[in-house]
Amino acid sequence: MQQPGAVAHGQQGYGQQVGGYVPPAAPLQFGVGRQQGVPSLDDVPLRRAKKAAGSGWRRAVHHATGGAINPGMSAEERRLQELVARIRQPVRGDYRIAVLSLKGGVGKTTTTMGLGSIFSSIRGDRVIAVDANPDFGTLSQRVPLQTRSTVRDLLLDPTIARYSDVRRHTSQAGSRLEVLASERDPAASEAFSEDEYRNVARILQRFYNIILTDCGTGLMHSAMAGVLDLAHSLVLISSSAIDGARSAAATLDWLSLHGHDHLVRNAVVVINLPRPGAPNVGINQLRDYFLSRCRAVHIIPYDGHLGEGAEIDLNRLSKDTKRAYVELAATVADDFATDHRRYGG
Repeated sequence: MQQPGAVAHGQQGYGQQVGGYVPPAAPLQFGVGRQQGVPSLDDVPLRRAKKAAGSGWRRAVHHATGGAINPGMSAEERRLQELVARIRQPVRGDYRIAVLSLKGGVGKTTTTMGLGSIFSSIRGDRVIAVDANPDFGTLSQRVPLQTRSTVRDLLLDPTIARYSDVRRHTSQAGSRLEVLASERDPAASEAFSEDEYRNVARILQRFYNIILTDCGTGLMHSAMAGVLDLAHSLVLISSSAIDGARSAAATLDWLSLHGHDHLVRNAVVVINLPRPGAPNVGINQLRDYFLSRCRAVHIIPYDGHLGEGAEIDLNRLSKDTKRAYVELAATVADDFATDHRRYGG
């Protein structure tokens, strides 16, 4: 009688016959701890196909040859792929960005929309921009208006329990960026306090991964204390004019003197060019000054679509402007993995 586990003569087995008994074969091992001499799928060579180019002569060659010749991606396409990967970095909980300028008319709201639109169009999670400007903020005018609700209506809503409850109070751009409008009554908006901003942030951080705040121009406004205390990073806006740069420098001085030096060191400065062509001020000198105090400096070129002051459509931006916003978003996203619990906010 054949013993259990034995293999009849001439029958192929997986083990080596010892004394009429063939031990069961060891299962295939994967990775660490596999038995010596046992094959593993980790040893199977893998040659990855080159990704096809998305534009230019490389794409034309790939298309014309039916895929037989694939020159691969250009250096520019690989660089763009790297930027997108940085923008898609995971976020620890929620990440709050304050967009700030002491001087009006330098592109603060435009930068909030541009940066938020890049995040929301490239990432897969929820991104919202909050208008905390006490002087009749215009953030909601940059998206198709879907609701008349404001931050005040959100605070007064007793039924906020899920994302759809918040969504009733926001408007959404084509990029998927959501906007929460400021109070339209100037008298009421002046009364928007630090505690009220904190309550708004407490609601939003339950449902959104990235929260941008379009701040007012007054550092002493009540809500500003809450904005700065809760912010993980600061995007400071300056124009290429001397007065705009001096206002930005004064903002950094004030922040350092009032307990926010960590925001100054981690700040990203954005210099918006107000007109086409070369600026009258030495941009390189401005960049060097702000780099001596902050983490990074980005130059946003003039764009006719942004100059309209209306709804912002990423597809209507020039190639250079859109690329500049992508690079800005990648720089801000480099801070997503930082543990900010050591700060008061």
